[in-house]
Amino acid sequence: MTEPTLPAVFLSHGAPPLVDDTRWVHELQTWSTALPRPQAILVVSAHWEGAPLTIGSTATGTPLTYDFGGFPQRFYDVTYPAPGAPDLADTVAALMPDSEPVAHNPGRGLDHGAYVPLTVMYPEAQIPVLQISLPSLDPARLIALGQRLRPLRDEGVMIIGSGFTTHGLPFLSEFVPDATPPGWSVDFDAWASEMLAARNIDALIDFRNKAPGMPFAHPTVEHLAPLFVTLGAATRIDDVPDQVIDGFWMGLSKRSFQLR
Repeated sequence: MTEPTLPAVFLSHGAPPLVDDTRWVHELQTWSTALPRPQAILVVSAHWEGAPLTIGSTATGTPLTYDFGGFPQRFYDVTYPAPGAPDLADTVAALMPDSEPVAHNPGRGLDHGAYVPLTVMYPEAQIPVLQISLPSLDPARLIALGQRLRPLRDEGVMIIGSGFTTHGLPFLSEFVPDATPPGWSVDFDAWASEMLAARNIDALIDFRNKAPGMPFAHPTVEHLAPLFVTLGAATRIDDVPDQVIDGFWMGLSKRSFQLR
């Protein structure tokens, strides 16, 4: 039986306390229920930069990467024993050109940009998951990476870029889920929504210069970088994303979308 073509997803992943936010949990659960069930999931997270492109653990049971600090112990006790995806890792490596070598880090488990949203969307942890690194922060290179990965969608693989539509943590005045979003977050979010709806890829690539709210919205750019992998994995360059989740959490934009 032919597998359905899975969407390419960009999600704003949230810190570990995402699981305590009733509204956001409901939004992610509703989204995942409406999606075709993946045969496997490939995640590119803002929390793993590594060049050349590096493939993480392919073994079931590899411990998670708790890449955060200062949280209650219960967040370090979370497990997500999803099956490994060695065949998917081989396919990803085969899709990369000879000019771009591929590395392997078999001890690198899923980080919170990968497992936190997955514990909400697919809590049974039965779908094989593979994480790869961000080999660059250059939007054009990341779009090209997404284009290389795009055939995986026809094989039942969901490609997830996991970042945050705004991530100006140093400029937040309070850290509570219902904090009033600062102007720079609101302005960047509205601009991103408009550019996505218009499929204005050139403007999105040049967000450092074109987007209002910069550099406050992204004082470092790794949390927007996965968005470009998702854009590249679209079926067609002019596909318009379905913006599934919007709103703010701790003042940050949690805008998330899918491309079919």
